[in-house]
Amino acid sequence: MEQETTKITIRLPKQDVEFAKAYAKAHGISMTEVIDRHLRQLRALERHTPSAELDAITRLLPADLDAEQAYCDHLAEKYRS
Repeated sequence: MEQETTKITIRLPKQDVEFAKAYAKAHGISMTEVIDRHLRQLRALERHTPSAELDAITRLLPADLDAEQAYCDHLAEKYRS
């Protein structure tokens, strides 16, 4: 079953249009398909929400934490002679 479609006009920077056209040509698809695929990915991302467990764990860490530095500090303390 084919979906109803609507034609739109969009304005984008020239370099973005050129990139999209080159991408479509390289992959053997139309510009419409490039945009449609991207919108489908955005919809899928929007539907994805973290589990309650992950959300709870994530909130335990301060937002401004530099995890890499904290780990280096931990190792330095652990192996200090």
